[in-house]
Amino acid sequence: MQGIMRILFAGLLLLSATVLCQDAGVTLRYRNFISRHVGQVSRDRCDQEMGSRRLTTISGSNECKATNTFIGATTNRIRSICGSAGAPYGGTLTRSLQPFPIVVCELKNQNARHPHCQYRGRAYTRYIAIQCEQGFPVHFERDIVSFD
Repeated sequence: MQGIMRILFAGLLLLSATVLCQDAGVTLRYRNFISRHVGQVSRDRCDQEMGSRRLTTISGSNECKATNTFIGATTNRIRSICGSAGAPYGGTLTRSLQPFPIVVCELKNQNARHPHCQYRGRAYTRYIAIQCEQGFPVHFERDIVSFD
């Protein structure tokens, strides 16, 4: 009987560790999402925001990132898309039921390399499509003009 209890206890510990690791992964992806996409960004400050958030380069290279979208809303409002303020969209994504103010920063000088990345900002009000995990936004997929 003690052997069975030890096996059950060991299994429970392993399961708990797995759940904690998954939760930590979601938390990290959520924090990355916030740092990359959330905040009141002026369309005239794309260079500064991209630089201060270290978003100017593609991972593992010095090639300038072509585009990045900033969502001008609170984290709670964006997170609500993963619940009652969102609807399924294109398989694994969730779309907002209400439009959001966004600023899209696009690279002006194509083929530029860091530290010479320069961005042009454009402000819009659009619906957004995100990926959610365990009730948290973890990936910005795209903005949506309308749902025709």
